[in-house]
Amino acid sequence: MGIRDIGKRLQVGNREIDAERLVDRFEVFNLAKIGTIVARKQVKIGGEIKRMRIKPRSGIQAIEIVINDGTGDATVIFSGRRHIPGIQHGQSMIIEGVAFADHGTNVFLNPAYTLLPANGV
Repeated sequence: MGIRDIGKRLQVGNREIDAERLVDRFEVFNLAKIGTIVARKQVKIGGEIKRMRIKPRSGIQAIEIVINDGTGDATVIFSGRRHIPGIQHGQSMIIEGVAFADHGTNVFLNPAYTLLPANGV
């Protein structure tokens, strides 16, 4: 067993710990789990922002956010925006809307959202 193998084992352990933390964090809200949602159905999910970027879509500026709840990722797109106050990396939020499938990823376009406090429930 080499150093790379040990590093991979530690990283997998950290991912599992983070996933458990996120599942516990959003369990109290009685939301659908991202890993189980079906496209074209009204759903309410929660997650922590893992990635953010400004990405033009059809020539219009848009904020693209990837959230994770420990069971999977979902992409949230706010079109026509370059910044939304309060939304930042690591922030937790609840999303309500209809997802569509885009290359195996659930995508929400301009959903309703609620920002959660940074220090727990």
